[in-house]
Amino acid sequence: MPKRKERKKRKYLGTRHCGRGNKKKGRGSGTKGGTGMAGSGKHKFTYITAYEPDYFGKHGFVRHAVKRELPTINLYEIENMVLKGLLQKKDGKYYFEFKGKILGSGDIKSPVVIKASSWSRKVEEKVKAANGELLKPDIVTYDRHLVHKPRRKLSEDAAQVAKSG
Repeated sequence: MPKRKERKKRKYLGTRHCGRGNKKKGRGSGTKGGTGMAGSGKHKFTYITAYEPDYFGKHGFVRHAVKRELPTINLYEIENMVLKGLLQKKDGKYYFEFKGKILGSGDIKSPVVIKASSWSRKVEEKVKAANGELLKPDIVTYDRHLVHKPRRKLSEDAAQVAKSG
């Protein structure tokens, strides 16, 4: 049966320097392994994990810009709604209201009055080419924020829709 390992103290009893080499090294502060937090990621790591677990890593607040994700819709989807008869038609134009951004993917051939929070440049070109209009709503609502927009002059058709709807 193997012998149980003896304590180091017994090994060093009676010796002059207890395995430290020069006798002066072990006196006073001795060889501490660095001053302050030196070695906190190396030979003093167990101390850090036991007594200062929050020493490493980031803490506190960093406030990044609040990103609001707007819902989006493409022009071809609006054209599909026109073809399926889902949009109201008044005075030869279709009316579509959307709380989000209109993207310019696809073509639009029907004249549509679109009331939306925002749109791309391509949308502006394509809608005007199809004899349509783009309007901004009076109040744009995002998640929990109200953003008031100044009133724009509405065309006669859009003014009628605003009164009726």
